[in-house]
Amino acid sequence: MLDINGGEFLILVLVAIVVIGPERMPEYAKQLRGLVVRGRDMFQSGKATLKAEVGDDVDWSQLDPRQYDPRRIVREALNEPSPSTRTATARRLPDAPPGEAPFDTEAT
Repeated sequence: MLDINGGEFLILVLVAIVVIGPERMPEYAKQLRGLVVRGRDMFQSGKATLKAEVGDDVDWSQLDPRQYDPRRIVREALNEPSPSTRTATARRLPDAPPGEAPFDTEAT
């Protein structure tokens, strides 16, 4: 909510009470109540319209934009088991005498 903490909100309310004054406070409280009620009604009608147009058989998890978060993709990739790797047949070099490097006669 606009990055306001409780203390700052309390100060804003006190300043509003002083600036508006006790005479006009009930009028502004009614206007605020009307604004909140209209917002709630708009939200409810939008929700009902969406439900009427789309229906109940929508898989909302497929429409969630958070599934495309790069951090999530990397985290899931790191947590999934690695695919089974085929064991390559490695050619073992013959043992060389101490002090000499092994030499492969079949290498190019």
